Amino acid sequence: MVTVAEMTLRELLRRRGVLALMLLLPLTFYLIRRDAYVGQSVRSLLLGISWAVSTAALFATSAARELEPRLRLAGYRPHHLYLGRMFGLWVAGLVIALPFFLLIAFDAPDLRYGGVAVAMLCCVAVAAPLGILIGALLPRELEGTLLLLTIVTVQMLIDPAGAGAKLTPFWSSREIATWAVDHTDDGYLARGSLHGLAVTVGMVVVVAAVFSLRLRRRRHLRHLPLG
Repeated sequence: MVTVAEMTLRELLRRRGVLALMLLLPLTFYLIRRDAYVGQSVRSLLLGISWAVSTAALFATSAARELEPRLRLAGYRPHHLYLGRMFGLWVAGLVIALPFFLLIAFDAPDLRYGGVAVAMLCCVAVAAPLGILIGALLPRELEGTLLLLTIVTVQMLIDPAGAGAKLTPFWSSREIATWAVDHTDDGYLARGSLHGLAVTVGMVVVVAAVFSLRLRRRRHLRHLPLG
């Protein structure tokens, strides 16, 4: 798993232009909303981080698609592949989120910064398996990117207080951000943290099922007819 995580990080580092764009997008989200209500800028930044990490996970999964059968022949098990990639992406996500946490700490006063950190952790935790899952189900990066864009757009437009909002993957970050920005009661923090944990675990389980089924088919092997 450590080897796969290292391979994932190296693949991301090779795409320096993509990394730059992934850092630029959350910053743009934050700056556009900065002159408005501070809560909107923080929530927009969190969605930008979610988009960036999910996109990185999507690209990493698509890039490794052709390599996975060879790794299976070399003795790697399916859980070595998806867990190693996930750990690498979680590390990359934390690296991406850290400068934005420092930006909020210096630029936005009177916030519960611990809540902001927890919200970012939820974004990274959910985004990595989400991007891996989409990359595993949709082999083309363009299709996966459009699906991620749809998910983030719905997340931005849906009413967070509505019942359907809890079905969106990043609802936890908006709930925790409300606690951090508006200084609401601790119920927001508890509900958001529980939602983030549940979605992360659920995503990991689904990713495990998809990878186990896909890699078990052994499409790289071809049986020749007898005679």
